Amino acid sequence: MDGLETRELRYFTAVADELHFGRAAERLGIAQPPLSRAVRQLERRLGVRLFDRDRRGVALTEAGKVLRREAGPALAAVEAAARRTRRAADPARAITLVTKAGASSDLLQSLLDAFSRAPDAVPVDVLLCEVGEQAGILRAGAADVALMHRPVDDLAGLATQDLLTEGQVAIVPAAHPLASRDQVTTSEIAHVADLPMARWPRPDWTYPDGPGPGVRTQSQIAQLVALGRALLVIPASSRAWQWPQHAAVPVTDAPKVTTVLAWPPHTRSAALDALRETATEL
Repeated sequence: MDGLETRELRYFTAVADELHFGRAAERLGIAQPPLSRAVRQLERRLGVRLFDRDRRGVALTEAGKVLRREAGPALAAVEAAARRTRRAADPARAITLVTKAGASSDLLQSLLDAFSRAPDAVPVDVLLCEVGEQAGILRAGAADVALMHRPVDDLAGLATQDLLTEGQVAIVPAAHPLASRDQVTTSEIAHVADLPMARWPRPDWTYPDGPGPGVRTQSQIAQLVALGRALLVIPASSRAWQWPQHAAVPVTDAPKVTTVLAWPPHTRSAALDALRETATEL
């Protein structure tokens, strides 16, 4: 069997999403007959039926469901490879560094200042994202490197370099009884604070079980803490975003968090090597 073509996968994905050949053709900007022929040719080449077709409409077969699951990551990988290839064509182009809003601005500023003095320095574009989005942005080829946190962030399949290991602090309402403490423990947070812990989504955007509110942005959790509806525990250097209505209290037995520089392991360039050397010196 010949290898699958990205055009075939795009056509199949459009029909699988729309479950209607006419709407899929409109989405792709092509006529319906060539789309139908392309899908039938794909089925013949694979030797399986991907769709059940009848007067009521179109439905995915079990084989079609498998291909739909596999096609998304495959197309994303091809698109990411194309983006990285275009970005690598110009050695003097800017590096894109992605970091979540609210991460340590002091550490990032130190890295950018030191890198600007390196012999192979190029401009660095900083892309701010929400919690947990860095890995997806890196894998999609939309950024070259990221500031991430171990063990909090998804680092699977990424190369990393440690930058800073630190303790964590509890961000609580300024009027809360714990706000006047010099330090607290995780047990006290769980049993004395009388505030639920905010829940951040997993990489698939589902939330872990728990009583606390589910949040997706820094501004959401900041508002909830200020209103006395939640608390959170974060790396000490991330407290720079806290509001006057918040207080940060060190959590003595919270796991240490390491800020890392992360990048796809197959990505290579003189500028990225220089940035990693700068991070090592820092």
